[in-house]
Amino acid sequence: MPSSVLRKFNILQFQKDLLSWYEKNKRDLPWRQDQDPYKVWVSEIMLQQTQVNTVIPYFYRFMEQFPTVYDLADADEQEVLKAWEGLGYYSRARNLQHAVKEVVSDYNGVVPDNPKQLGDLKGIGPYTRGAILSIAFNQVEPAVDGNVMRVLSRMFNIDDDISLGRTKKKFEDIVREIISQEDPSSFNQAVMELGALVCTPKAPMCMLCPIMEHCEAFEQGLQEQLPFKAKKSKQRKESYKAVLIQNEKGEIVIEKRPQSGLLANLWQFPMIPEEIKTNEEAEQWLYKEYGLDVMIHKKCGEVKHVFSHIIWKIDVFYADTQQSAIDMKDERLRIISLEEINDYPFPVPHQKMMPFL
Repeated sequence: MPSSVLRKFNILQFQKDLLSWYEKNKRDLPWRQDQDPYKVWVSEIMLQQTQVNTVIPYFYRFMEQFPTVYDLADADEQEVLKAWEGLGYYSRARNLQHAVKEVVSDYNGVVPDNPKQLGDLKGIGPYTRGAILSIAFNQVEPAVDGNVMRVLSRMFNIDDDISLGRTKKKFEDIVREIISQEDPSSFNQAVMELGALVCTPKAPMCMLCPIMEHCEAFEQGLQEQLPFKAKKSKQRKESYKAVLIQNEKGEIVIEKRPQSGLLANLWQFPMIPEEIKTNEEAEQWLYKEYGLDVMIHKKCGEVKHVFSHIIWKIDVFYADTQQSAIDMKDERLRIISLEEINDYPFPVPHQKMMPFL
């Protein structure tokens, strides 16, 4: 329990050392310009599983396109997914828009500062809730992400498996004990910043660390062995054929993915399952599945894409058809011009196919 971990820990000196370092070294990030709860919320959702440098341009564009909760709530989902295109984990964008609509309808467009109300919004888990409450509303709430767990596991020499829920709860309890009561916003951001800039996953820069004298792992030479995380099971491999189908006008056939599951509601070039081996079988499958009458030609390339739990290997083929827009009977399909392709949100593996067109 935190009380035993903290028995000899100088909390006030730790806070002073950490916050002093943060004030001098914090990065100038666009979502730190003010404490607008909506901006903090959007940034925290974007930063899940994504590097800061990748997020910055997306954040600028997203806030320009949807500057208020009302703009995002009123937007077409396809427009939101297009703005998110390339960031991945698209359920984040769908959940964000769903939750923002709740804020507009239930809270008159004001992001709630009540922990239960905020935590009940779609896509807001304990970390995001704590980040918004502490950073935007300066409430004394823990916000424990991977950076924070890494810093704390080293500082207190905790070798519990950080992939387990009970370990995260343990760290949340510790943060409640050591967080600055006067400036919880800066405190939580400081621990995250320290994990991002100094207490890095590999080769932590301990000699530059403002809290080195508080760190038990450094004292015992264990900093590179922590945090402990059990190995994940291997990613599943899936193989597909993708067909770039064009008609005589140069128009392209695209397909909308299902409303749920991986890459929901994004657009792609038609994909054929791996059990379909020959081009002739693929042509028959496309006709049976979509009513598409196509002729598949040579392979033009291949694409590999790694998701968190799946690896896609896709062989890409050219194909042509005599069909036009009025022949597209399947509601999943659309036939568009090359110029229109930029209007549709595509996942990264299918963006990689576009140069073959």
